[in-house]
Parts: sequence; structure tokens; C-alpha cells
Amino acid sequence: MNLTLDILHASILIVDDQAANVQLLTQLLGDAGYTQVSSTMLPEEVGALHRQNAYDLILLDLQMPVMDGFQVMEALKANLVDAYLPVIVLTAQPGHKLRALQTGAKDFISKPFDLVEVKTRIHNMLEVRLLYKKLANYNRELEETVAERTAELRESEARYRSLTELASDWYWEQDAQGQFTKVSGPVLEMLGMQVESLDGQHQRPGSSTGWNEAEQETLRATIADRQPFLDFTFHRLLEDGTQQVFKVSGEPMFNRSSCFIGYRGIGVDVSPKR
Repeated sequence: MNLTLDILHASILIVDDQAANVQLLTQLLGDAGYTQVSSTMLPEEVGALHRQNAYDLILLDLQMPVMDGFQVMEALKANLVDAYLPVIVLTAQPGHKLRALQTGAKDFISKPFDLVEVKTRIHNMLEVRLLYKKLANYNRELEETVAERTAELRESEARYRSLTELASDWYWEQDAQGQFTKVSGPVLEMLGMQVESLDGQHQRPGSSTGWNEAEQETLRATIADRQPFLDFTFHRLLEDGTQQVFKVSGEPMFNRSSCFIGYRGIGVDVSPKR
């Protein structure tokens, strides 16, 4: 980043109803190497000009007909696209300096002009202004990058879930307290938990459901120990004597601080074809 070069290419607007002051400042800035300097002697045009050009700096005289500098600043604040008002006021009245700063001006230059002071204050003001703009641009780019990465992660998760659904008969997740947050398939029945049947009645786990209680207990203990498991086999005996066989896989989940946050797993029906 060549800040000195950026400063010399900054856009500057001179606002003064005195042609001599406009000419003096224009020549001073040109001699100092500034390349984008424009001016107006009509203060009522400043708002529209700034909306159109978004100046990096406005040199604003306070004593002008039609609209004085204070009114111009109030109009500018009502139409700013950001919270920064890039104004240095030009005044011969010492009592106006504090009021100008309170109105929103960032600095002031006293009349009659001290040329060294003018160049120094303008350079310092532009340095701060351009750094402010670069920071704002960086924050905006950072927000866009975060939004893009978040969208990519959501898309990746959606693809993962889709592939999981294609590769398994069901999917499940538990939180750190053991509560099921996502369930697809007969997970609750396998683990011996009370579940609601299709007719709205509750079934209690046990031999009446046909699930193997010993297998249920083994899997619950594995989960309680926060251990992963692969292709754990579950059996279920149906009322007609047919046996169903399921294979279950799961793993504990941890956050970036290595804190346990729950379990997730998949399962498939591997029952013999009738």
C-alpha cells in the first residue's frame, strides 16, 4: 500500500464564495502534487456534488451567503453513506472553531492562510480518511468472505446429509445431555426409549417390542462412555417370527475446545431378504 501516492490522488472539493481563496487553495494543492482537486462557489450544490463524487476531503468556508458552512455540514450529515464527515472548515472567526468541530468537522484552517499549516492539516486529514476507508473496505470484504464460507459450509453439510441418507436407512444426533435432536428411523426403539407409535399410542421398550434388550444396554453403555462404534449389530424379532437385523455406526462430537457436544450416527437394515 503506497499511502503517499493514494493521498495525492485523493479527491478534494474546495467550497468558498471568494474566488481569490478558491484560486489560492487550488494552486497550493496543485503545487503540492494533488491531482483531483475541484471547487464550487455555490454552497447549496455541495450535498449533490458529494453524493455524486464521494470526496475524500471537503475544504469548507463557514461564512457564505445562501447557506453557511454549518448548514452545509448539517445537509451533508443527512446524506452520508458512512458515518465519517470528511470536512476541514475554513474560518477567520476563532469562536467558530469549537462550534464547527461540534457540528461534525474533523479539523479547521484559520484565515488568513498559513501555507505550511494548510498543507500539513490537509495531508494529515487525508491520511486518516484513507486509512478509515481502507479499514471499512477490509471489514466489508471480511464480512463477505465469512458469508461465502458460511454458505459453503452449509452447502457441504447439505451434501454430507444427502450422501448419508443415500448410504444409510436412517440418521440420528444427540446433544450433550443425551436428548435426540435429529432422528430418522427406529433409533429410539433400538435404544429402548419410549416412543410414539403411528396411531398416537405410546409403546414401552422391552420384549413386547421385539428388540434385544442386552444389545440395547450394550449400545447405551458405549454411548455413555463417549466411545465410537462401527457396525454394531441390532436384532429385532417380529410377531410373525421374522427377524430383522440392523447395523449401527456412531461417533461422539466435540467442539473446538474439545468439549463433548453429543453423538451422531447412521444405520442400515441388513435383514435377510424374504
